[in-house]
Amino acid sequence: MNEITVTIDGKECKAQEGEYILNIARANDIFIPALCYLTRCSPTLACRVCLVEADGKQVYSCNAKAKDGMSITTSTPNIEKERRSIMEVYDVNHPLECGVCDQSGECELQNYTMDMKVDNQSYAVRDTHRVAQDWGLIHYDPALCIVCEKCVTTCKDMIGDTALKTVPRGGDALDADYKTQMPKDAYAMWNKLNKSLIGPANGESLDCTNCGECIAVCPVGALVSSDFQYKTNAWELTKIPATCTHCSAGCNLNYEVKHTSIENPDKKIYRVTNESHYQTLCGAGRFGYDFENSGVSKNKEAFDKAIEAFKKADTISFNSIITNEEALILQKLKDKYGYKLVNEEARQYQRFLKNYQSVSGKNLYSANLDELHKSDFVVSIGSAIKSDNPGVRYGFNNAQKVNKGAALYFHPIKDSVIDQLSKNIMSITHKVGDEEIALYLLLDLFANKDELDKETVDYLAKFHQTKKVTVEETIKEKVVTKEVDKTTGEEKEVTKMVPKKVKKQVDVDDNKLLSFLNAPENFMEQLEKFLKKKERFTLVVGEDLYAHKNATNLAKLVAVVEKTTPFNVIITPSQTNTLGVSLLCNLDAKGGDYTIGYNTAGDFVLSALGNGDLDMPALNQQEGTLTSIDKRVVPTNAALSYDGYELNDIANALGLNEEYIINYTPLLADNENYQAKRFDDLPNEFLNDMSDNRGYVLNHFAVDIDEKSKLADFKARRGSRQQVYSCDPVLQFNQFTNKAHQINDELGLYVSVELAEKLGCQEGEQVLVSNGSGSVETKIIIDDKIGGDIGYLPRFDPTFDGVSLFNGYRFSQVKIEKV
Repeated sequence: MNEITVTIDGKECKAQEGEYILNIARANDIFIPALCYLTRCSPTLACRVCLVEADGKQVYSCNAKAKDGMSITTSTPNIEKERRSIMEVYDVNHPLECGVCDQSGECELQNYTMDMKVDNQSYAVRDTHRVAQDWGLIHYDPALCIVCEKCVTTCKDMIGDTALKTVPRGGDALDADYKTQMPKDAYAMWNKLNKSLIGPANGESLDCTNCGECIAVCPVGALVSSDFQYKTNAWELTKIPATCTHCSAGCNLNYEVKHTSIENPDKKIYRVTNESHYQTLCGAGRFGYDFENSGVSKNKEAFDKAIEAFKKADTISFNSIITNEEALILQKLKDKYGYKLVNEEARQYQRFLKNYQSVSGKNLYSANLDELHKSDFVVSIGSAIKSDNPGVRYGFNNAQKVNKGAALYFHPIKDSVIDQLSKNIMSITHKVGDEEIALYLLLDLFANKDELDKETVDYLAKFHQTKKVTVEETIKEKVVTKEVDKTTGEEKEVTKMVPKKVKKQVDVDDNKLLSFLNAPENFMEQLEKFLKKKERFTLVVGEDLYAHKNATNLAKLVAVVEKTTPFNVIITPSQTNTLGVSLLCNLDAKGGDYTIGYNTAGDFVLSALGNGDLDMPALNQQEGTLTSIDKRVVPTNAALSYDGYELNDIANALGLNEEYIINYTPLLADNENYQAKRFDDLPNEFLNDMSDNRGYVLNHFAVDIDEKSKLADFKARRGSRQQVYSCDPVLQFNQFTNKAHQINDELGLYVSVELAEKLGCQEGEQVLVSNGSGSVETKIIIDDKIGGDIGYLPRFDPTFDGVSLFNGYRFSQVKIEKV
């Protein structure tokens, strides 16, 4: 895009050609009121208060694109008259219950009513009775709704659920005289408002992934958390800026806290909020906040036993739901005492990243979530993005809806949620383990062959052959007929070109890679349509690849795709701080004889869940940093107090000697990927130009390429044995989300409708799932959003026997028998 210059209220502003005026104003700290617009979504044109004058013409700044040299005025007498009338209309029949409304004190309707000095009411219409509705985690009060459609827009453009729509209100028609008496925009807005409410898109119940983003964007109190409603006033809460700890997206959020009760002064988290214009939060972050380890005091006897255990141990086993500072402490303990550090999930990712580096020549992958949002062609391989990483899913969807993009989704499990995001998404449901073929297909279709080595070019050529196919086409055939002229009665010859269908044989390219992947017959035809006018390409790969039998070759393939095609790449970290752990820790493949478990099993267990030998704080009780999917080191703060021992206390007892755990934040720079910045100096904000100014971005640098590294051939897998997948339901990520009181999912074998029929099972019936590694007797849970013959077993409860069926890799061959 070309850079342009516009003038807003006399201020010269630089922008990109095609940007909306409202976004340019916001980026330059110029205020234009807007009730319905969300920065990263398409305009709704519902509120109309964003009126401005551009080159002498009144336009809606949310929907008007700037042109070079344009002169914009944000306020004129006519615009102010329109805006005030619009706010008067919004206040018509709006319930006067601000004293108990959950949005009071943060209500945009309140703010704009006062800002525009609305102190009288010029309009009236009979009110319509509107019954409040309970949508599970979300409560909707239509009496408070101003039908700004933010919820509808974010659900469609950002989340992809498209679970909400406008529905008829059933109110009286407006007095006809108002049309001539009122400013035109105020009347048009009121006429629409008086006809509409918000309701479920399917007409019955809210069918969605329960992200709760509609709550975040609602400018009034119409949409609130059912759990939060009437619990407290907004102005009584203290906002604690933090980072979501449930997946690697590293989303910014605010824990909102105050005392538990009059009798109990201890702080309690009442809700989580987010800055929805800048970053979207999933339901796990929004509703799964109360996972703290509460009621803990310093147990000296247990602490002394812990120190004795560390002196006896030769291994520390841990997961990646820890801060960078804790990871650094563990590495320093390894350096000092020679402990083996065991974290298999992070080790798989670490190994994958190193193999990628050996070919790419870069320490880190190229793309981030912001670039994903701005893409117009996206490919996902090896990730169940609906549940694995919501940040990736939102970027995947947003690229389709806002950028008019297209996408390919490769996965062995068919997912209707992904299919329904856009008509420009093609899902390829391939066999388990065939991700190598998908990456070779990307090379075949998109690589600059001059940049590939000859062996790879020759290898790709082997999958092509010419075959003859019969096609039907329409041709124009000359036909001469005799017709009688109606005027003269004379007969004359008339020549016409008549369409005629003919069949003929043509030579076409037959790409065996497509048949290996079970791609649809019209794949190439569809792809050609998808690629028209596409400029920004992103490839997302996920954790199905990291423990794959051929993970080394997969990592190299990802690097070659990045080097030789238009795609930038995201290698999705599999847990909260997998990227941080893989960069900071030297991990071992196997443990020794005596293991300290940190939030994992061990001979002596340190537990933030409160179920071990020594209590530790949960991540909502700690200061520190996390390394996100965006390769950004982001700070998080303690929302709740913790009075027990921390890992730093153990480290000090073992000779490391730092007063606070955040004293390790600048010491992260001992690792070349990190910077020597104090925790208290880390910024934690988004800027008006939409840039992320939280923490800092990891250092990017070149690494040595392994010149001897070669790509390996693949073998297409055609096994017929039953497979299960290790995956969690939406909103569940780990034992901490499982602890939250609002997130309740069942343990069982989740199957499609067709797999349940094949097994001869009904919902709730027991089955035995077994293989050589283990077995679990569990119930059938039907997931009507998935298709095919592969069920999935959850991971959020590590005590669930289903976990034993997997040996690191996410797919496992099993036998399923009805009990």
